[in-house]
Amino acid sequence: MLKFLIISVLFSEMLGDQMHRDMNGQVFLFPEESDYSYVKLLPEKNGSVCLRYYSLVTRDFSLFSLATSSINDAFVLLYSPDDYFIISMGNEDLNYNLKERNDAEWRSVCASWDSSSGVVELWINGKPYPRKVFQKGYVISKYPSIIIGQEQELYGSYFNINQSFVGEISDIHVWDKALTYQNIFDVLTYNNLTGNVINWRSLKYKAEGDNSVLHCLKRIYHSPTCNRNTV
Repeated sequence: MLKFLIISVLFSEMLGDQMHRDMNGQVFLFPEESDYSYVKLLPEKNGSVCLRYYSLVTRDFSLFSLATSSINDAFVLLYSPDDYFIISMGNEDLNYNLKERNDAEWRSVCASWDSSSGVVELWINGKPYPRKVFQKGYVISKYPSIIIGQEQELYGSYFNINQSFVGEISDIHVWDKALTYQNIFDVLTYNNLTGNVINWRSLKYKAEGDNSVLHCLKRIYHSPTCNRNTV
């Protein structure tokens, strides 16, 4: 417990300051519900997004929120406990029925959208869901506000505690294009394709409220029996 407290104090001194760092092997930890804790990512363009998350929350929560000065839900990823994954674009919702529980395991999510064709692809833990056509020709305007941990009801602000994320988020990458099958394969299999808009390994961000940057914990495959020394 002491080690965790020391880490939290060290990072709390940097909250509110703009950061630029290699986040490989790190996570953003959101320890509790709030309407003030979030991480603002600082992009230069818009596009497809991939990320990993871990949460036990059993209500709606926002994973990725991109707003512009004129549209609140310009591009939003939202999970619903009713086994729905929602992609909001231009204040319109596209629903996916997952038919799977939000168990205590890491989930990999990739959402890709082609403006010219309107084709949307959603991949969760390497599983592709049926492609859909949505918001064909829609264009996300410049100067977006990208928030992790909260959904923006207004541009860059006005958060709802009942939609806040509680858990860990890692490996956030954003591209300014639709992703190909090979791109998705490289991201999910080798984790060697970095975003050209948001790059987790060279991340510019500003953290507010009660959140921390911690090392990613990996599963330990243990022996189910007691250890016994042989003589």
